[in-house]
Amino acid sequence: MIYKGIEEIKKIRDSAQLVSKTLGLMAQEIKPGVSSLYLDKIAEEFIKDNNAIPGFKGYNDFPNTLCVSVNNQVVHGIPCNKPLNDGDVISVDCGVIKEGYYGDHAYTFSVGDVSREIKDLLDVTKESLYQGIDVMIENNRIGDIGNAIQSYINLHGYGIVRELVGHGLGENLHEEPEVPNYGKKGTGKILKNGLVLAIEPMINLGTEKIKLDDDGWTFVTLDGLASAHFEHNIALIDGKPEILSTFDYIYNALGVKSEEEKRFKSLNFSLVDVFLFLSVNWVNMSRAGVRRATLPNFTVTAISPTASLIANPAPATLPTEWRLAPSNTLF
Repeated sequence: MIYKGIEEIKKIRDSAQLVSKTLGLMAQEIKPGVSSLYLDKIAEEFIKDNNAIPGFKGYNDFPNTLCVSVNNQVVHGIPCNKPLNDGDVISVDCGVIKEGYYGDHAYTFSVGDVSREIKDLLDVTKESLYQGIDVMIENNRIGDIGNAIQSYINLHGYGIVRELVGHGLGENLHEEPEVPNYGKKGTGKILKNGLVLAIEPMINLGTEKIKLDDDGWTFVTLDGLASAHFEHNIALIDGKPEILSTFDYIYNALGVKSEEEKRFKSLNFSLVDVFLFLSVNWVNMSRAGVRRATLPNFTVTAISPTASLIANPAPATLPTEWRLAPSNTLF
């Protein structure tokens, strides 16, 4: 497994956030009558306008920027001119490369009005993602993540795709370890700080069985029933999971209020920018006699050999002052 330093994690976060914004743009455009090829076109333009490269296009010769999978298509669907219909579900999986690092995550959208059965499938699949993230804790194992997802899905009787799994993420789109959406507690590789994963449950309304379509890319359910797919990028920081991607841009576009990610967004990751600032500027600050500097979210007071970080303004639920040793790495 490849463990990341804090600067690498920040770059992955920047890429993941651009994917998040791209998915937010998709949320504004997805409606009956729109084609997935149109969505692909505007996504590619948006990514390039933000000084990044589409991460999927050309990857193993994949022809497009987005993987767009509709209804019984599980993943890796190729965008086409066929218009979306009211009642469809559409999984949009997007990847970008920015400053040499990948972001990669996905969301399954409802098109117009969908049945209660489909809404339940989407809700349960998304919650299973968070169940998996919950146990991405230092010294847990890969099998704990898969077991948490599997245990939650089994309560609802859906099919868990076995052939396709999550993965590590960084300078490569797919890195070790593989992250299945099923597993046994206490098995698999040990989770350590600096690990970045793409966790992505792929859950079918009916059977778990899938097959590869004639195009050589698209996986479809064997029984023709719908499938759902949600994916986040997560870093293990200070022993706990920190989500690098977000669905907030999607929810803002759809007018949805959600705090589902709140428990995975602690102060820890806000401190990434502070650590980077200190690691890059500590020597220069000291030489220049500077003892105070202001960042967007923090005031940094240099008190050698430590730094006093005063939140500006101080969060109500956190201590006003944090003392940290300047370092090139958080781990």
